[in-house]
Amino acid sequence: MPNKKQIEEMKGILLKRKALIEVNIQNGKQNIDSLKNQEVNDEFDYAEVSSDSYTEGLIINQQINELSEIDGALHRIKEGTYGICEMCDEVISLGRLKAKPFAKYCIVCRELVEKNNKEQSKNK
Repeated sequence: MPNKKQIEEMKGILLKRKALIEVNIQNGKQNIDSLKNQEVNDEFDYAEVSSDSYTEGLIINQQINELSEIDGALHRIKEGTYGICEMCDEVISLGRLKAKPFAKYCIVCRELVEKNNKEQSKNK
């Protein structure tokens, strides 16, 4: 399990990323608002504005999801469960946490979750 110093380091990384994402989300929303206010002269302009708005919305949604993951990791730090897999209760490797500071599963369990998600998608 990561020691206190490593956890504090990860907390700093998470807080910096959280602040950056919050700014990106705000900017994205402003971009969408400005796209809505653009003058559309023909269907090509409309298609471009629609496409840009859709893309911006996808990016915002992805960042909202990441923000939620970060908040979860910060909560786990506060609760003292950071670095413990939520599925098997084993320690998540420091290398994995450095690569993905908000990881809530060890590598083995993450693979199981992804496999299960793919199977559920196929069955829909």
